[in-house]
Amino acid sequence: QVQLVESGGGSVQSGGSLRLSCAASGYTYSTYSMGWFRQAPGKEREGVAAVNSDGTTRYADSVKGRFTISQDNAKNTLYLQMNNLKPEDTAMYYCAASPQRLLWWYLHSPTVYNRWGQGTQVTVSS
Repeated sequence: QVQLVESGGGSVQSGGSLRLSCAASGYTYSTYSMGWFRQAPGKEREGVAAVNSDGTTRYADSVKGRFTISQDNAKNTLYLQMNNLKPEDTAMYYCAASPQRLLWWYLHSPTVYNRWGQGTQVTVSS
């Protein structure tokens, strides 16, 4: 059974940093595409950063230069390092997995991911 468990969220001030983790289990982690999504109240879920099994990454324009996605295949864990956080980064952050080697233009499409974590809240105050 595929399971994704996020951790690392919290409350920080503008300019601060957080590192989110997503521990995966129940499948061959290295063959999957993995992504971080976020959803703020009243807004649609949006892709933040994602990586496919070939190492191709995609970042939302709003986080480029501030966020970094990485993974440790030995630990079956996906990370999102978030620096210089802004109030507009406030949202529930979700980890997602897809068994497909997603092409770049699909990496931020929520519908192609079939496994989701429960989410971790990130709140950035000004």
